[in-house]
Amino acid sequence: MSFVFISKLLVLIALSGFPLAAWPASTVLVFGDSLSAGYGLAQDAGWVSLLAQRLGKIAPDYRVVNASISGETAAGGRRRIESALAQHKPAIVVLELGANDGLRGQPIEVLHADLEAILKACAQHNARVVLVGMRLPPNYGAAYVKQFGAVYTELANKMRVALVPFLFEGFGDRAELFQADGIHPTHAAQPLMLETVWRVLGPMLNARRPAASPR
Repeated sequence: MSFVFISKLLVLIALSGFPLAAWPASTVLVFGDSLSAGYGLAQDAGWVSLLAQRLGKIAPDYRVVNASISGETAAGGRRRIESALAQHKPAIVVLELGANDGLRGQPIEVLHADLEAILKACAQHNARVVLVGMRLPPNYGAAYVKQFGAVYTELANKMRVALVPFLFEGFGDRAELFQADGIHPTHAAQPLMLETVWRVLGPMLNARRPAASPR
């Protein structure tokens, strides 16, 4: 598309009286469980809310829709992904599911199949995906823990989607950054989760990371 064409298009928009700000923003759909729903936190404190605040400042042509549900499993996500895609028509889906499946000891092949079905649905709707991986504590057994973690890498490679290897990267072993249940991150951990996701998501948005605050 040439510069001349774009210029003429902008002129036509201006003459029509239709404001540029009225053009719909591209949607980033966060599709996850309580880790993205902000369980136990103030409404605007979760990492997804922080993401929305950041994009409002540096990439206002994107909006964030949080379709995360506390307690959600990959199977539950599989059942509702089509309606979410049809409703929100996202450009990008941040898929953060599987933790509850792992905590419940769900068979690995079932988890794999459910997540793969969600990824295929996103592809059919032309939505790019950031797959957010999780890990389990060692008390679930070395074999199961290893197989669980491998699901995300295998699916990212197979479906050719972007991967965040571990949502709790850098603080998963810091008990003070988890709520009393030992599962859900505290308010202080939310910016860390945002940065972990942003390292993968940010470049997909062509958005520049905000400059560090002076010290």
